[in-house]
Amino acid sequence: MWWEDAVVYQVYPRSFQDSDGDGVGDLPGIAARLDHVEALGVDALWLSPVYPSPLADFGYDITDHMAIDPVYGTLDDFDALVTAVHGRGLRLLMDLVPCHTSIEHPWFREHPDRYIWADGAKPPNNWIATFGGPAWTRDERSGRWYLHSFYPEQPDLDWRNPEVVAAMQDVVRFWLDRGVDGFRIDAIDRLLKDPDLRDDPPARAAPALPLLGEYATLEHLHSVNAPDIETALGGLREAAGDALLVGEVYLPTAALAPYLRHLDAAFCFELLHAPPDAKTLRAVLEAALELEAAWVLSNHDFGRLATHFGPERAAVAMLLLLTLPGVAFLYQGDEIGMSEGPGHDPPLDRAGRDRARHPMQWDGTPAGGFTTGEPWLPVVDAPARNAAAQSGDPASMLSLARAAIALRSELGGGTRFLDAADDVLAFRRGSGHVVALNLAGEPRPAPPAGDLRLVTHGGPSGAAPSELGAYQGFVARLA
Repeated sequence: MWWEDAVVYQVYPRSFQDSDGDGVGDLPGIAARLDHVEALGVDALWLSPVYPSPLADFGYDITDHMAIDPVYGTLDDFDALVTAVHGRGLRLLMDLVPCHTSIEHPWFREHPDRYIWADGAKPPNNWIATFGGPAWTRDERSGRWYLHSFYPEQPDLDWRNPEVVAAMQDVVRFWLDRGVDGFRIDAIDRLLKDPDLRDDPPARAAPALPLLGEYATLEHLHSVNAPDIETALGGLREAAGDALLVGEVYLPTAALAPYLRHLDAAFCFELLHAPPDAKTLRAVLEAALELEAAWVLSNHDFGRLATHFGPERAAVAMLLLLTLPGVAFLYQGDEIGMSEGPGHDPPLDRAGRDRARHPMQWDGTPAGGFTTGEPWLPVVDAPARNAAAQSGDPASMLSLARAAIALRSELGGGTRFLDAADDVLAFRRGSGHVVALNLAGEPRPAPPAGDLRLVTHGGPSGAAPSELGAYQGFVARLA
């Protein structure tokens, strides 16, 4: 299938390109920047939500799953974008949000049975919402308690109700009929919960993936990832047919197998959260390579690659992401080494994620070429790093990303890790290439290799060196 070794470029629409001067990115703006996307060499775009939303969770609280928020444009603008994307040989993925809606969605009042409710003087259990506080809120109008895995403005849908399954299948078909090529599915491990609403037990150990505050005090045994989750996944697959489905499954790699019986890939969040340590990265990758993992090192929720790995390691992290087999997701701005910014003062996102959502930096002007107006979040450091300056610089992060993407098709199938010096992550791709990455700030011995194909800095030309420089990586032919 087309996605088996694809690179998908995540576009955060509010921050990609503003076409009308209101300071917020939009669909015509995305269409106007497709030259950049095409030149990068990726295979597809994934759009974070563009549906109507009151923005309690910046687009993940949806009032109409079959419409476009006017701030981004119209359905005609969307259709034009799909046509433009396909005209360049690219594909387009939507963000599908099946777990919950906005509390302002008409369903919440007109079809309350599509949500999860409980009666009584107090919440039915001890479940905690992801961002803190009880996962239950009393509805003042009915006096009943409704469940919300995230904010109180995002009531959870009841996927044990066939009406919900049918309604969300209609959403999937609606966008496929408009030419969409697949979906990244949000919070999919939350679709089914324990039907008996049993308490979650206290946490007995540190969580396998980072959790926020009091949410980490419980072992989420009953509030997520129900044993019969595959019944819900099957409903989505039935509607999607052979379109690409990538799951945001916020679970350890070992728990992904049931999801991958219905999805084409699932994000490997253990890689995204791993420290920049060669031994840890190797252990995470060895486990995940046995599955259909989708590789991701940053996104709009969890921060930027250059901040997590450190700007000095950004190039080797980029080379790692783009030399792994399977589908890789690249967040807009990472290709120019953007770091996290200060966010908004006061914060717009209650969970503190503004820092990873600053506008794309197209040029060195004060607004970074993003808008002719006042950007909704400030531009971070456009004079220091921007796409225009890096496009013609062969030593830039952008040039490295383009070259690594272009090389992917030549790397071959299969991955085998190699013995290497401390702080060096090295693996063989297919039968012809070696990837070596030095995560240390000092030189380290390099594994034996032949002619260089690509190097993060200090080349490339001739034979692979016997020593990797500080924070240096390369791809070379086998010796």
